[in-house]
Amino acid sequence: MTKTETSILLVDDQPGNLKVLLDLLREQQFHIYIADSGERALSTLNNIEPDLILLDVMMPGMNGFETCKRIKDNEHWAAIPLIFMTALDDVEDKLAGFGVGGVDYITKPFQRVEVLARINTHISLRKREQEKEQLIIELKDALAQVKTLSGLLPVCAKCQKVRDDEGYWNQLETYLKKHTDANVTHGLCPDCMESLYHGQDWYERGKKKGKF
Repeated sequence: MTKTETSILLVDDQPGNLKVLLDLLREQQFHIYIADSGERALSTLNNIEPDLILLDVMMPGMNGFETCKRIKDNEHWAAIPLIFMTALDDVEDKLAGFGVGGVDYITKPFQRVEVLARINTHISLRKREQEKEQLIIELKDALAQVKTLSGLLPVCAKCQKVRDDEGYWNQLETYLKKHTDANVTHGLCPDCMESLYHGQDWYERGKKKGKF
């Protein structure tokens, strides 16, 4: 994911703050969406899926904490990392932000190095999480394919050999070793044991003792 492919939703009701951040983030080639209230942020999220949200805490109407809570309560938006922007430096306010789902804080007045460091960190973490989620999906798909052995198996009704994709007939254990990670062991089922050894003393004694 390049920066030009990375989108950020910037939510702030102050034009001055918006301009500072907009200039900085566009300079870094991020794609920026803007909302000037919590309500408009929620409306915007119905149409886009940003990689990160920068959200001002002190806004008229729905403040940043309530907006964040609404975002995190929505299953479609909950995984988007959200960074609060605030001039508040009170520990209780920061705990409140973390409590509703924020991942970090950027303090005002904005410091260029701090802003970019926090944004890049959480975008990188989000990218890794998405890659992990995709890997899990691919592994589940691969496991499902292994379990079904890619569909129907042509099996000989007499000798029980299996025909592979190239048209060759293989012993079942050979086919399984080639197409799965299963280890094949050999044994005799009770019906075959009975057919082969019925009447032999050692077998009959074993049956009485429950060995077979």
